[in-house]
Amino acid sequence: MNLEECKKVAGYEAAKLVHSGMIVGLGTGSTAKYFIEKLILRTKEEGLAIHVVASSNRSLHQAVEGGLPLADINTLSHIDLTADGADEIDSQKRMIKGGGGALLREKIVATLSKEMVIIVDETKQVPLLGKRKLPVEVVPFAHMATLRHIQKRTPEAYFREKQGRLFITDNGNYIIDIAFPSVLEDPEREHFLLNEIPGVVETGFFFHLASRVIIAFMDGQTIHVT
Repeated sequence: MNLEECKKVAGYEAAKLVHSGMIVGLGTGSTAKYFIEKLILRTKEEGLAIHVVASSNRSLHQAVEGGLPLADINTLSHIDLTADGADEIDSQKRMIKGGGGALLREKIVATLSKEMVIIVDETKQVPLLGKRKLPVEVVPFAHMATLRHIQKRTPEAYFREKQGRLFITDNGNYIIDIAFPSVLEDPEREHFLLNEIPGVVETGFFFHLASRVIIAFMDGQTIHVT
């Protein structure tokens, strides 16, 4: 299989865990879109009866276009199951997420979830986090000051741009992408120090949230890690 096929297999595999009556959290990104796609197919072919909460406007649009009924997250005490991708994941299920810019909403949805299923292809597995850039969501007010504070710790930190302008999240904030000089022995410390900076809303580090990881391999094998 190629990489795109791996993503589809992982997303479709996660959709098998969904049952009628569930409130389902929809992740964001190139793998999560296949999870949503399969849920739409199951509602049409099997009569799967669920309500969904989306972690981004992109996923919300896909769900609405596919006819998935929405739940109001403000009325929920929990979400039964959420499936989402990851930019990196290690053997402790620590992750870097936010490549699609939805890290804050993804973390809110994940924290509400009884079960958080991470769906990845084999290339996302790493011994230590930090090879990929870490997204950090920051408020627009004094955003250059926030950037300079971050650059004092990690100089290779820059605002994400889209079509020549600063990338704006669904929350109206900006994203700073940090390229670490080396992989991280203690990502929890980096997360803590970044969150101490005024103006930082949230980092793309996800700890203690994944209950199951579904990994699709190029040879066609799929495994569940619990």
